[in-house]
Amino acid sequence: MASSAPGTTVDHTPTDDIALAVAQFVPTDDVTANRHAIERMSRLAAHRGARLVVFPEYSSFFVPELGQRSIAAAEPLDGEFVTALSALANELGIHLVAGMLEQAEAGRAYNTAVAVAPSGEVAARYRKLHLYDAFGQTESDWIVPGEIEEPETFELGGLRVGLQTCYDLRFPEVSRRLVDAGADVIAVPSEWVRGPLKEQHWRTLVTARALENTVFVAAADHAPPVGAGNSMIVDPMGVELATIGENTDVALAYVSRHRIASVRAVNPALALRRFEVRAR
Repeated sequence: MASSAPGTTVDHTPTDDIALAVAQFVPTDDVTANRHAIERMSRLAAHRGARLVVFPEYSSFFVPELGQRSIAAAEPLDGEFVTALSALANELGIHLVAGMLEQAEAGRAYNTAVAVAPSGEVAARYRKLHLYDAFGQTESDWIVPGEIEEPETFELGGLRVGLQTCYDLRFPEVSRRLVDAGADVIAVPSEWVRGPLKEQHWRTLVTARALENTVFVAAADHAPPVGAGNSMIVDPMGVELATIGENTDVALAYVSRHRIASVRAVNPALALRRFEVRAR
């Protein structure tokens, strides 16, 4: 179901439905403005009934070209950015997921997705595994890839949520490992750079990860001019439940275990597969 207007009461959804939101904006090098945008959009999403809001990659700080300024803006997981997220999640009683620059070794940082719970605690964190060394970009000049670890997931109303980031969408084994760890929803903070056919790639890959794993995918991108936009929530049958075009906005959809079960009853692809994912 697409997002409802502010103040609209939705009273016709099954009791096991959970409202998720993707929030699309343009993060900049103004960390205060970024936090204000996150706060404003989180409040809007919570007002509409969302229990989880997914924000883009690099929500804490962003400049189009990674460099020393990006490294200087990196923070620890107990720094100001996550502390502000935690306080906001606690106040609103919802989960928040956002991408950030996390401090790492000297001269580089981690590209980290962090989830905070209504309690204010960090519920999960994921350091991007596949860095964007493609299409003329070299993210690895400044970013350290995460170690291959057991996926961290968190519980949301009887569903489990896992994290991955942007370029990871081109590697289906990342999503499959999350599903093998019990994920029913995959949250994907992204900064999908615009370019020839890139919007088509984005829509195809987000949909494919939902279809092949029969799970929900909530993918939040930057709005243009650098990002491709088109943040979306896709269901286990590949249906776009909610999509944002090129604007700064919040989109809401409902997810449920019943929908996952009904899709898997007719498409038992996970049960029929004959291969497993192994680390290289």
